[in-house]
Amino acid sequence: MILIIYAHPYPRHSHANQRLLQGIKDLPDVKIRSLYDLYPDFSIDIKAEQKAVEEADLVVFQHPLQWYGLPPMLKLWIDKVLEHGWAYGHGGEALRGKGFLWAVTTGGNEQHFELGSHPDFATLAQPVEATALYCGMKWQPYFTLHNTFTCDEVSLNAGAKAYRQRLIDWQIAHPTVLVDAQTAEGEVNG
Repeated sequence: MILIIYAHPYPRHSHANQRLLQGIKDLPDVKIRSLYDLYPDFSIDIKAEQKAVEEADLVVFQHPLQWYGLPPMLKLWIDKVLEHGWAYGHGGEALRGKGFLWAVTTGGNEQHFELGSHPDFATLAQPVEATALYCGMKWQPYFTLHNTFTCDEVSLNAGAKAYRQRLIDWQIAHPTVLVDAQTAEGEVNG
């Protein structure tokens, strides 16, 4: 199962992230957890989130980049859900071997990330990648959709199509995961 941890502070005002979600909503075995909808008071149900992650084979953090970082709810989610003894540290094996994909949208184009001593968008991915690797997850090359403040419908549709294809490609590359899910579903329904 692919689990998308979606963190957009203003989900109803997002045209880029909503388009990405619309592009994948009909894919089999994909679940979306919209953190700002689930926890408007920022009171995260840690056990529910951990259970959702435990059921996933690929975990996706999908969000807009805000001031070169994560939205506050996603940072809080990481701080609360990825507990010592569960996600990492002694006995922390819950995420080991799961795939991880960072799917991020940005308002600016790629040149906006040429600032500072280490000008490169990949530099911004390092803390997220390090978090995934520290928890024993398998980092996948990140997915980005740049220039979302000014992109047109053609660009948004192309981004949604590319995102959909990334998830399909992951499912194809991990057929036993999808087959196991379909088998389990058949046993429940049969």
